Formats: sequence, C-alpha cells, structure tokens
Amino acid sequence: MAVTAAPTEPGGSVPSDWAEELRAWLAESWDPDLTVGEWWERLGTSGWSAPLLPADAYGRGLNRADAMVAARIIRDHGALGAPLGMGVGLVAPTIIAHGTREQIDRFLPDIVTGKTWWCQLFSEPGAGSDLAGLGTRAELDGEQWIVNGQKVWTSGGHWADLGMLIARTNPTAPKHQGITWFAFDMHQPGADVRTLREMTGGAMFCEVFFSDAVVSDADRIGEVNNGWQVANTTLFHERSGMGAGAERGGIGPMARAGTVADDLSKRAGDFVRAPTGKKRAGVDGTQELTSPANVYIELARATGQDRDPVVRQGLAQSYLLGELQRLNTQRHKAVRAQGGDIPGLPNFSKLLAAHILRHHRDLGLRLLGARGMLHGYDAEQRDTLRDAPGGIVANRLTAQALQAQALPIFGGTDQIQRNIIGERVLGLPKEPGDMSRLPWNELPRNG
Repeated sequence: MAVTAAPTEPGGSVPSDWAEELRAWLAESWDPDLTVGEWWERLGTSGWSAPLLPADAYGRGLNRADAMVAARIIRDHGALGAPLGMGVGLVAPTIIAHGTREQIDRFLPDIVTGKTWWCQLFSEPGAGSDLAGLGTRAELDGEQWIVNGQKVWTSGGHWADLGMLIARTNPTAPKHQGITWFAFDMHQPGADVRTLREMTGGAMFCEVFFSDAVVSDADRIGEVNNGWQVANTTLFHERSGMGAGAERGGIGPMARAGTVADDLSKRAGDFVRAPTGKKRAGVDGTQELTSPANVYIELARATGQDRDPVVRQGLAQSYLLGELQRLNTQRHKAVRAQGGDIPGLPNFSKLLAAHILRHHRDLGLRLLGARGMLHGYDAEQRDTLRDAPGGIVANRLTAQALQAQALPIFGGTDQIQRNIIGERVLGLPKEPGDMSRLPWNELPRNG
C-alpha cells in the first residue's frame, strides 16, 4: 500500500506567482548564520511569516491552504519556518477583526516577528465547556482594570509574554453579555503561573491565578461587555486551525517565540533539519512524515502486520480520513474564493480531527503490541527505549495515544461542537431550561 503526497503547488503543476516570488525572496534573504530573532524579523516584515493575514496587517492575504503551501516552500528551501503559537493563529485575526488600527500596529509586528509568545486565558475550573459561565473578575479603576480570579488549561502559559484574557466585567448581565476581552501582560506580580504535569510526562498546560493584576483599558480589544463576540472570533480560528490537520510531522527542532524561551538569540540554522532526500516515513523516525498514514504503513511493514486484513482496513481508513480532511480544506478554499462560506465547517473539521486522532491511537497501539505499554516520560527514558522495537516512532505513537484524549476536550468538547452544529447550522431548538437570559450572579453554582 502506497500513499502519494498531495501536490505542493495549488492546481498541481503550474506554480503560483506568489510561490515564485517567495522562492526568489528566500534565495536572496535566507542566511542560516542569522539569529532566530534576526531571521524572523526579515520573515515577518516581508509578510511571509503569516501570509494568511491581510496584506495591510503584516500578511499576504493568502487563503489557509495556500498559506500551508507557503510554509512547505520555506521548509523545503531549508530555511527556518515562521514562529508558531497562538499569536499568529488566534490573536492576530482577533485583533484585526475587533481591534483598532493602533492596536493592530502595536501588537501584530511583535507577533509575526516572534518577539512575543501568547497564551489563552479562557477556561476556568468551573467554566470549561460552559465557557460563558466564567467568574474571573475585571473591575475598572480609572484607566486600568483590576483582575482577580483563576484560569486553567492554559497552554504554554509558562512561556507567555501576553495572554488573551476574557473576564467578567458586568456580573449583573446575562452570562454572555458581561464579558470583556483583554491583551494581558503575563510579566507582572499579580499573575502566578503554575505548570500542570500531564500523563504524557510533559507539562504543556498551566493554571494561572490573578491577585489584583492590572490591565490597561488601552489593551481592551473590542467594546466593554462585548467580549463574548470577540472570544467567538478567537474560538473560530482555533477550531479552524485544529481541524486543518490532526497531526504534524517532520518539522524538526522548533524555535520558540517570545522572551521566556530565550531562542531568539540562537543561530537560526541550528533549528533546521538537514534534507534527507527521502519522501516516505521510516520506522527509525529519520524521514519526513509526508502523510499521517505513512508512519503506520511503514510500521505495519516493519512488524510484519501489513498483510493482516484488519490492519490493512485500519491503514486504508487512516488514508481515507486524511484525504477527507484535505478535501474539506480544499472545498472551503474554493467556496471562500467565491465569496461564500460553509456554515459549521470549523466544527465539523474539529470533530473529524478528533476522530482521526482516536483512530490513530487505536491503530498505533495495535501495531506496537506489548511495546505500546512502554512510554518514555523524560529524555532519559526516551533514550533508553530508542533501541526497543519501533524505535523513536514507537515513543511518538505512545505519546500520541496519551494525547489523543485532549483534542476532543480542549477548544470546545465534541459535545459542544455538536450542539453548535445542531443549533446554529441545522436550526434545531436549544435544550429546555436555557438559563442564558438570567443575570450571571443569579445562576446556580456547582456546590
């Protein structure tokens, strides 16, 4: 069974003008001896760091599919890719949609050049799936807001310079109407960030406690008490990004944006993986994973299970689900190019991405057999297991299996996605007993 990667150029054979322009720019501009910060400055000010953004907002105005092609062109050239994180994917489009011109020009340059790392201060211990029930308070005091409360499941909060904070600014309004969105400075005494260790052995998530923390009114994005609308823009882009691809592979070591990780002063070329000249994934983990299905196909071959009819069915399903995901993205691209939209597609796409992850969890553990019960929780344990059956790829698959439970929860649970599709796309009635019209301070609390 073989999988052929999708064409790297829109339309397959004829390169787009922007693609040729990008290649020419890379040939002139890329220098591996630049620091990460210097290279990202060039990439960001040219518009190629975040080409999905509008041309008048530090981007190139490309659609999502073409922006992914641009990222591959940069990678295939052997250059360091753009800074990753929530800044480009979530914050920038939110500020473009709801912020002022001054806020766009103040926040976006540091985002596209990697000078700042952002985190998302949305979920709370008592307001996860019911995000609008959040209780963190922000009270206006002159030209600044005083923030008290707690957030949890804050991805990368310990690396963050700034956070997307939504807080309760009117407790007597219905829960969706008394929220405001802020750009919050994480480097202040009033913000206490504590990491949460996960069952994978990593610590990507944090909890954040606010004790009389301060945020300027100039850093409020959108109108006071209109933060739910602003937050929905953020969530739309979050779900779109999650649904665009369930798995990523072959990107090599990642340079981290922001001041905390301290990667900006390091040599850019040290974060670039040398080309291997090979197209398919190998079980030793040294080749690029060109398709999510390929790593499972190669592992099935290596373990002698590629003739097992049940395994072959799982491999075929893996490929078909990946193609469905890709075609959904292409379909959305075509509709958007004609000025239309597909209602609910980000929600459908996130559900599909979660389904793909669960399928790959089950398929990967089946292929690994007893080896799937071992996982390297730190660098020393991963090195110990390097020579075990499956090698590096086996540890990737056990990590993926442990992480597969996360995507169906964060960014809005699968149940929330189905509710949104049912109510907003299909027009089905809401569940009885809707309390969205009650003032927030009169809502019943979990006891």
